Amino acid sequence: MLILLDRDGVINEDRADFVKSPEELVFIPGSLEAIARLNNAGHLVAVVTNQSCIGRGIITEDQLTAIHSKLHDNLRAVKAHLDAIFVAPDAPWAATQMRKPGPGMMLKAMDRFRQASGETVLIGDSPGDMEAAFVAGCHRVLVQTGKGQRTQRAGLAPHLLPVSVARDLEQAVDYVLEERF
Repeated sequence: MLILLDRDGVINEDRADFVKSPEELVFIPGSLEAIARLNNAGHLVAVVTNQSCIGRGIITEDQLTAIHSKLHDNLRAVKAHLDAIFVAPDAPWAATQMRKPGPGMMLKAMDRFRQASGETVLIGDSPGDMEAAFVAGCHRVLVQTGKGQRTQRAGLAPHLLPVSVARDLEQAVDYVLEERF
């Protein structure tokens, strides 16, 4: 199975001012270990992340590479890894289908790993994550970390349902391993 993870608010703390350096990448407790559990169960794991900070000129692609190097290093420390990271650098006013809520990153990941949408799960914290996964035909899990509680309080559009709701990435991984989504 292919497990797609949003980054900010799911793996690391979301910041209103964007993650601009490796030092600002602060991991949500248990998130890295949760990825290790997916790896150990034989699942493919990829990140699908909007990074409009590039399109806005706030950081460069080299800075994003440094941020993701920290992510990879910390995953290795817990014997975990990502199979890929897909990035949409688009600013909101110049959005392509790659930028969530567009399904582009999910479709690209499913194509790359030759996985059907019914064998793909997106774990995210925002309505845009859920919309992108719906359009791509993926299973959807909303975590309550990051923007998740606000998203849940506001309610999701009826066409996006059903969506499983998990406390955090650790519980979302429980759902995946138990195939409860």
